[in-house]
Amino acid sequence: MTNADSALARLLIRVLCDTRPAGVADGAFLFAQTPDNQESVFVAAGQLLDANLVRRVMFVETPPMSGYPGFRAWQTALHGQGIGNLQIEGVTGVDPGILHTLIEAEAMVKFARDRNYRGLYVVSPPFHQPRAFMTAVTAALRHYPALKLYSQPGAPQPWEESVVHSQGRTRGSRFALIGGELDRIRKYSEKGDLASVGEVLAYLERRESQTA
Repeated sequence: MTNADSALARLLIRVLCDTRPAGVADGAFLFAQTPDNQESVFVAAGQLLDANLVRRVMFVETPPMSGYPGFRAWQTALHGQGIGNLQIEGVTGVDPGILHTLIEAEAMVKFARDRNYRGLYVVSPPFHQPRAFMTAVTAALRHYPALKLYSQPGAPQPWEESVVHSQGRTRGSRFALIGGELDRIRKYSEKGDLASVGEVLAYLERRESQTA
């Protein structure tokens, strides 16, 4: 195993098994998903609220786009879980046209900065969680370094089930999608669109030292 592979493996474990902050976080940001995968983040949202770990759940306030059913559809679905409007917050500032992980992360971080939120959970299905969390940290380092982000993977779903992912354009089993996610981490890090593994690990070390 190369040093780079070893660092990535360490980061993946930390992201999938992150610690929780003391007290109640300002919110949990749910990354947009296709209908095939949205139940994963809905379950996690309910668990975080029921345990009084967050004040609200947040997701982008857009119409249906890029495979995401849209804010109103998700709001209605969460109402069905007993989550009321006072516990739901729409993240604004997303330009219409296309939705992807970096666009969402930047909107979330700027939204949190403008409201002086100090700590948020980041929630996405397990196969997408490492890249989603890395992208959220990337946006935080660019726009709001004081924001403390915590990783909360969504609920597991059947790994061999064939699903649609990635702006509604990629299909495969959730297990097979892991490879594509790792490829994107490497590709986007090399392009500079994603913070490096070392930068994300350093962010986590700073976050822990600031809460010790």
